[in-house]
Amino acid sequence: MSATAFELSNISRQYPHFALQDMNLSLPKGEIMGLIGPNGAGKSTTIRILMGLVKPDSGSVSVLGHAVPEQQVEAKYGVGYASEDMRLYKQATVQWHMEFVRKVYLQQWDQGYAESLLKRFDVLPQQKVKGLSHGQRVKTGLLLILARRPDLLILDEPTTGLDPVARKEVLNELIEVMADDDRSILFSSHNTQDVEQLSDHITFIDRGKVVSSHDKESYVESWRRMRLRWDSDKALPKHQGITETFRNGQSVVLTIKQADEEVKQLYQQAGADIQSIERMSLEEIFVAEVESSRVESI
Repeated sequence: MSATAFELSNISRQYPHFALQDMNLSLPKGEIMGLIGPNGAGKSTTIRILMGLVKPDSGSVSVLGHAVPEQQVEAKYGVGYASEDMRLYKQATVQWHMEFVRKVYLQQWDQGYAESLLKRFDVLPQQKVKGLSHGQRVKTGLLLILARRPDLLILDEPTTGLDPVARKEVLNELIEVMADDDRSILFSSHNTQDVEQLSDHITFIDRGKVVSSHDKESYVESWRRMRLRWDSDKALPKHQGITETFRNGQSVVLTIKQADEEVKQLYQQAGADIQSIERMSLEEIFVAEVESSRVESI
């Protein structure tokens, strides 16, 4: 059995105005990967390749130990996929959808779990889809996926458009799902707070390339913002870990990718007055990482 939920090896896909380039990405079983990127970065294309909906021009894809697209039927039986543009039958009830999915995934369907999700998501089984709010439709779609206990969840912007209460309910349920250590999640979102709350692993993608991919804890800890006063007319000392320098008179703000004691000592010995060293949010790190990678590619 494969130790990874999926593997993308040297994947490329060319479009007229966009290209996915030499992508290498893998997710160990039992972990959650947050996939973050600006609009048009290639997140949805990556997910479509994993689902066998798009065939790459080169490279290989493995999902739950099956080659995709060649063995996508076997792979998809263990995958639960949800995207923001998924549609349910408006005239059918929630119960009808549950019965439909149950018949397709008879051996996997957990009826007790499905009924418990109905209560937790505050969705009535006899209600027609056309009468559901946006949040209820999203939760119904997740219910249909979760109740068959897939080994891999692939969620493309699952919380888009949800109000804060519905979003918290969805996130709480996804956290609960991960109590099973064999289950894995690929979670694509523009909301860095959601990704930071859920993920074990963070992957940034921009312009069709993986900019960075690391475990969340060590990655977030490595970034810092340093504020200092620099009275000298001399140029500021340089360090390879600094991705951005903003200076306004004697006030200087440094964005540091590999923050350690060495950087602090470098500026102290040069005569700088270090005023603060601050943690950065995942959103701030994402923006800094993407801007840095774009500068390097020029």
